[in-house]
Amino acid sequence: MAARPVHELFAGRSVQLGVGDGTVVRRLLPNLGRRLVGAWCFVDHYGPNNISNAPGIQVPPHPHIGLQTVSWLLDGEVHHRDSIGSDQLIRPGELGLMTAGRGIAHAEHSPLPHAAMLHAVQLWVALPDGSREVAPTWQHESALPTLVDGGLSATVIMGSLDSAHSPGQTYSPLVGADLTLLPGGDGTVALETDFEYAVLAMSGSVEIENANVEVGSMLYLGCGRRELRLKSDAGARVLLLGGEPFDEQIVMWWNFVARTDEQIRDVREQWMTGTQFGAVADAGERMPAPPLPPGRLKPGGSERHQQANREA
Repeated sequence: MAARPVHELFAGRSVQLGVGDGTVVRRLLPNLGRRLVGAWCFVDHYGPNNISNAPGIQVPPHPHIGLQTVSWLLDGEVHHRDSIGSDQLIRPGELGLMTAGRGIAHAEHSPLPHAAMLHAVQLWVALPDGSREVAPTWQHESALPTLVDGGLSATVIMGSLDSAHSPGQTYSPLVGADLTLLPGGDGTVALETDFEYAVLAMSGSVEIENANVEVGSMLYLGCGRRELRLKSDAGARVLLLGGEPFDEQIVMWWNFVARTDEQIRDVREQWMTGTQFGAVADAGERMPAPPLPPGRLKPGGSERHQQANREA
């Protein structure tokens, strides 16, 4: 974690999503230089893709523990089903929030028939230690608060931004917001000085403090800012992520966020033997867990933040 304002630009890497569905995502977090932004621990951006003659998203039932998933669509729809009985079509501008807690399984598919275009981000939030064992829940919100400043508008997906507060359940101080800049747009958003922030471009190009953020890249900003000014000549949509630095070490492997190697091994065995998570109705065969890597899985996180605490 950078305790002061910085500019660290990261490029997303291409990753195949699902099982043979042809969807390729840009994975922006975690990356080689950064594991977390606040409690945000995972960011995939995909599209816009023309899926008029393709199956679209086809992700079979798979498990999660210790995190929240946040689904945010710009175009298209995703059909969510899970092992607690939720069955929901998520559309653009709607929050799909799944809290895995002690364990849940879910599946995500493009509906049939489906829209021609698909464009979305999939985000994970690491749950703090005191909340990792909460009961799994699903929350769908179609009315989210917005802010407007000149040529910039902000939809607050999670947490709080200035005077706007999302109805999504959070377990640590954070924010996730979709910022839209009109062509020639120039606007400012208020920030929390003790939050760290990052911005990624979902469409168009945005200028932030003389740095250009293009689609497929993420600009990490560190802490210490009271506001952020954004400009775009041609217009853009960007995702603002932030939160208090997450001062816990985590082990993140496959779809699990835990604290130790042993926890990961135990929960993988439970998924493979069918002794936890339950079933997802009418969603196809379960996704098998990949083999564990050799050696022990080591925890990581905001080490510089922890060092700063020790020195204080």
